[in-house]
Amino acid sequence: MRIGVTLGLLHPAVWRDFAVEADALGYESLWVPEHLVFTADMAESAYPGTSSGRPPVDPEAQLFDAPVFLAAIAEATQQIRLGTYVYLFGLRHPFIGARAFLTLDALSGGRAIVGVGAGWLESEWRAAGYDFASRGRRLDEAITVAKRLWTERVVDHHGEFYNFDGAHFEPKPVHKPHPPILAGGESKAALRRAVRLCDGWVSMPHTLESAKPRLDLLHQLLEQEGRSRDSFEITVSAFEMSGPGELAEWEALGVDRIIVRPYTRTTGAVEGLRRFAEEFGIEPPAQG
Repeated sequence: MRIGVTLGLLHPAVWRDFAVEADALGYESLWVPEHLVFTADMAESAYPGTSSGRPPVDPEAQLFDAPVFLAAIAEATQQIRLGTYVYLFGLRHPFIGARAFLTLDALSGGRAIVGVGAGWLESEWRAAGYDFASRGRRLDEAITVAKRLWTERVVDHHGEFYNFDGAHFEPKPVHKPHPPILAGGESKAALRRAVRLCDGWVSMPHTLESAKPRLDLLHQLLEQEGRSRDSFEITVSAFEMSGPGELAEWEALGVDRIIVRPYTRTTGAVEGLRRFAEEFGIEPPAQG
């Protein structure tokens, strides 16, 4: 079981030092949350990831460009993989999103993970000048374009949202054929996007009990699409782990990676990271 850790809830001022410690301890991956903009009325927006149904963040929360921040972390780390959780790819032209992750991939030596999602905050899409209702189709097309830009010499594309001819997009990624793309989201449409267009799925926070229906549906969709599990990775956010014995239960559900949050606030977060690593048997990477 691969074990990643999220930077969500931590003050951005400590992200780099926290990442360096996670890398030294042997965590497999590091995950950064992402939004383009928050709005004053977002507190009234429906949010699928909390029991209250309301967003867990304040509109004045600090936001940074996730691939840029991860590129800075890449310079300070050696082995830990670097993922977005999740990047709103559809809010950018695919030239911009694909270039951002290509750069992160290059600077990290192929450690980038492209976690993408359609998003939940309607006012964010309105503020950016995009239609919220069509965000899923826009994301699907952006993913398709990005994969072509990363793998083909010259790209012509004529779609619903993007139209261009003769695009050269160099260099090609370090990670071949391209950085892994994991689709986020809990709806059937999001899971279908993961199966049809992406290299895996990344969930919102779950317990073993709450994750099972989503995982059952995901396995059904994989079978229906004739998709091999060998080429598809399942990542679940498991922020409420009962103990090391739970890892085997996640594995039995077909999960390849869990993302943990072994802290409740910035103060003491590094100590929580160390305690979790010791309890769950995470070992420092081999040197040399």
